[in-house]
Amino acid sequence: MAKYLAQIVVVGVQVVGRAFARALRQEFAASQAAAEARGGAGKQSAAASSFTGMTVQEAQQILNVSTLKPEEIQINYEHLFKVNDKAAGGSFYLQSKVVRAKERLDEELKIQKQDPLEQKQQQQT
Repeated sequence: MAKYLAQIVVVGVQVVGRAFARALRQEFAASQAAAEARGGAGKQSAAASSFTGMTVQEAQQILNVSTLKPEEIQINYEHLFKVNDKAAGGSFYLQSKVVRAKERLDEELKIQKQDPLEQKQQQQT
């Protein structure tokens, strides 16, 4: 009886393991396809999203900006940072989200500035 029970457990673990591996491969392929669809900067942007834990869209929502204009980002950042200051009765958590959103958008602007330079270099070679 114990032998059959052990065999059932082993087979069950194998099935779950294969399903997990297949799902992981599919997710990786979908991630690669999404990065390819976004172009060359997509890979860097995806890496920055993974590193900061925040997407560009989420950062834009937090800072209430629709486009990536450095001036608009800075103005909204300063306002939201001051409003959420702990000394002014604000939330440290929200203030930290504002800082992380600003960092993410700054990183995206940096990536966008690098992308045209890399394309020019590739065209010359």
